[in-house]
Amino acid sequence: MHDKELEYFKETLLSRKTQIEKNISGVEKEMDALRELELNDEGDHASVSNDNMVENAIGHQQELELFEIDLALSKIKQGNYGICEMCEDYVGIHRLKVKPHAKYCIVCREIAEKSAH
Repeated sequence: MHDKELEYFKETLLSRKTQIEKNISGVEKEMDALRELELNDEGDHASVSNDNMVENAIGHQQELELFEIDLALSKIKQGNYGICEMCEDYVGIHRLKVKPHAKYCIVCREIAEKSAH
């Protein structure tokens, strides 16, 4: 991979990391505000509980993505970015443009997803 491409992916990953960190911070502030609300009836409690479950699921997914982004940035520093963790072949520029923190090439991703279910 060329230096120009690596720089592009590094900037993309750093930008996404910043966005996720802002999102997580915003969710934490919203959750704190919800905890401070005076809830008057069961409907309010149910609504807040449902919102809390959704926010937790989104937060968990974003924390996972943040971990994968940090891993990808580490790979850029180590010089092994864009290499599939399963077959050690190149992930492919097109796949990395869609998911810059991809750990697997398309074929291995499908294998990993099938074995996870």
